[in-house]
Amino acid sequence: MARPPTPRLLPAHTRERREHVIDDLMDLFLAEGFHSFSMGELARRLKCSKTTLYLVASSKEQIVVTTVRAFFRRAASRIEARVASSGDARERISVYLDAVATELQPASQQFYADVNVFGPANQAYGENTFVAAQRVQDLVNEGVAAGVLRSVNAEFVGAAVGHVMTAIQSGAIEAATNVDDASAYRQLADLVIAGIAEPDDLSIRTTKDVGLE
Repeated sequence: MARPPTPRLLPAHTRERREHVIDDLMDLFLAEGFHSFSMGELARRLKCSKTTLYLVASSKEQIVVTTVRAFFRRAASRIEARVASSGDARERISVYLDAVATELQPASQQFYADVNVFGPANQAYGENTFVAAQRVQDLVNEGVAAGVLRSVNAEFVGAAVGHVMTAIQSGAIEAATNVDDASAYRQLADLVIAGIAEPDDLSIRTTKDVGLE
């Protein structure tokens, strides 16, 4: 089958229709995953033709990738909007990770299972995870520079967060703890904030403060 025209070459009403189809696919995939669906089943569930589905991409595999990438792209936009309206860097870190958890909440276990076994979708998730870890590192750097966080190594924090995020993404955290991805991100936020906040902010003292170093 010939590759359909790219979205920018489509008439405005067709582009709008394509976006609506992506919205519907996103809702379906998040709720039920995508591996088990044939093109015919997708068309039936969305009450559209296969031709309409091919407005999204040229094959089921590419439709899945396009939809998964759209999910993460839209989620990232909403997350950054929440961060932009929050307070200092310490608060922004907590808001950022909590917003990640909120955005992942609608995704079912089947969605994550399908993402984990479908390479291109897993790559998209991995890229999103890498960007998220880098964003946390940047926020830590901002907080240290502003004096609202302890003088920690932001690169180490970013790398550590990245490893945990990768473990969440791979399903290893859920397998080990029975904690789903969204809840894992919320607990990660608690750990990060507890580790980098000034001791007075948490009513705790570090080992250095009490002379144990």
